[in-house]
Amino acid sequence: MVAIKVRKGMPSVKLGKAQFKLRFLARFYDPDFEPLKNEIDKIAETAWMTYDEYHKSPRVKKAGPGFTDPNYEISTEWLAARADIQTAERRQKNRKSASRILIVNGSSRSDQTCPGEMSKTYRLVMMAKEVVDKAHGFEAEVLDLSRLTSEYGRVIYPCKACVSTAQPLCHWPCSCYPNHALG
Repeated sequence: MVAIKVRKGMPSVKLGKAQFKLRFLARFYDPDFEPLKNEIDKIAETAWMTYDEYHKSPRVKKAGPGFTDPNYEISTEWLAARADIQTAERRQKNRKSASRILIVNGSSRSDQTCPGEMSKTYRLVMMAKEVVDKAHGFEAEVLDLSRLTSEYGRVIYPCKACVSTAQPLCHWPCSCYPNHALG
């Protein structure tokens, strides 16, 4: 068997406790949180522990039938994502279902985050959706990336391109996210 050389050497991103707590507590900057300082400090301690001990997938269960190792402890979130993808795949392969078109609003601007009005990109996306929705046998879905800057808690993590380094490292759905240790 050919020996594989694993290339490492990127700088560490591990934070010390003081830096971690500074970043964590920054989420509670509003003075309205001051009466809850003791409770927030307790939560910060737990957050530090889960970061330091790297609790990436804190909720797991046995993989079960259909997996190479049915006893493997696998993330419940990963299993849910996999089930959603399998459902979407069955729908996509159903010859009776409408052809689906994804329209992406890639502009981060919205009338909630920028003074003035909605972006031209959003208006064009909605016009395109209207055209697709009127066409027989088609349906459109909009991925509105402006919500990442205007709606609390919305995050889309990037693909880390594992396949570009080694095909066996990449699998679908990605098990890199969510990563609870990193918040």
